[in-house]
Amino acid sequence: MIKLIIFDFDGTLGDTRRTIVATWQMTMRALNLPVRDEATIAATIGLTLANSTSRMFPELTEEQVDECVKTYRRTFDENKQLFIPQLFPGVGDAIRILKQRGLTMSVASSRSSRSLNEFLFQMGIAEHMSYVLGADMVDKAKPDPEPVLKTLAALQIPAAQTLVVGDMPVDILMGKAAGAMTCGVTWGNATKDDLQEAGADYIIDDISELL
Repeated sequence: MIKLIIFDFDGTLGDTRRTIVATWQMTMRALNLPVRDEATIAATIGLTLANSTSRMFPELTEEQVDECVKTYRRTFDENKQLFIPQLFPGVGDAIRILKQRGLTMSVASSRSSRSLNEFLFQMGIAEHMSYVLGADMVDKAKPDPEPVLKTLAALQIPAAQTLVVGDMPVDILMGKAAGAMTCGVTWGNATKDDLQEAGADYIIDDISELL
C-alpha cells in the first residue's frame, strides 16, 4: 500500500518548460555559445544545471560550465517574472484530494531549494508537501537514488510504500534504484517510450489517473 508519493517538480507538477528553454537560449547567446533548439534543451530538464550544460556542450571546461550555470541562474531570476510557471491542469485538485486521503507527499527536484520552495508557495501547494528536497541538499543528484533515500529517512517511510512520480527517465531510474515504485507522466518533457525504456511501473497521461 502506497503511503508516500515523491513528486518531481519541473514537467510533473509545474509547467516550467517555456521559462527554462527561454533562459537557456538567452544564456547561450550571452556567452556566445551555439543556441540549442527547444527539443535539445528539454531533453536535459531534470538534470542539474551543471549536468545539463555538460550534456549540451561536452567540450566546455569546468570553469566554463560554472560560468554557464551562474549566467543561467541570474537570467532565470529575471525570466521567472516574465514567463511565470503554472501548475499543470488538475494538479492542484489532485494534490488536495491525495492529502485528504491521508497520503504523505513530498517533492524531489534538480532545481535549487530556493526557487523550488518559491514556486511551490506561489502555486499554492507548499502546505501539502511534508518534505521538499532541492539539488543543493544532496551530494548526488538524479538518477542517483540519494534524493529518494534522503526523503525516506526524513519521513521514516519505507521504499516499499513509496511511489516516485516524474516526467523524465532520471526520475524513474532514481526511484527504481531506491527500491520504490515508479510512475511516469506523459505531459512533461519525455516521451512515453522514454519512460517505458527507463522501466516505469506505471505511465499516466493525466494527473486524474494517479488518484
